[in-house]
Amino acid sequence: MAHKPKAPPTVADINVTPLVDVMLVLLIIFMVITPMLQHGFSVDMAKAANPRPMPDADKEDAVELAITRDGKVYLGTSQIHLDEITTKVKDRISSKLDKTVYVKSDARAKYGDVVKVVDNVRAAGVDSLGLETERIERRPGAVAPTVTP
Repeated sequence: MAHKPKAPPTVADINVTPLVDVMLVLLIIFMVITPMLQHGFSVDMAKAANPRPMPDADKEDAVELAITRDGKVYLGTSQIHLDEITTKVKDRISSKLDKTVYVKSDARAKYGDVVKVVDNVRAAGVDSLGLETERIERRPGAVAPTVTP
């Protein structure tokens, strides 16, 4: 009579090792991709209580200028000089139907730097100019501060 080996008993536990491997790979992918999703140069924008929504500013082909705290100007992600703004913006908007340019400035940037950039953008012949800000998040039930003259 031949001896027939028996199969080991089935295990009812869940093997989480493959799940952890997949989750770590996804985490690494998201950590690498997330900084690439941001378009334009990042600045700490001024906060406003009642900003007007500008959904077109998030489009991939939007012309966006950024002014940093130390006065550097970026068109998209490349730094440009103040005297190049007019020509580069003209080149970018020449083939577009929507000739809107968005300017986002650091909250601590000098007012004079922002005015110079806006003046050079207007000299490029744009139809409209959007100044980007961040919305102030208010807690529910909070009363807005009143300004007395």
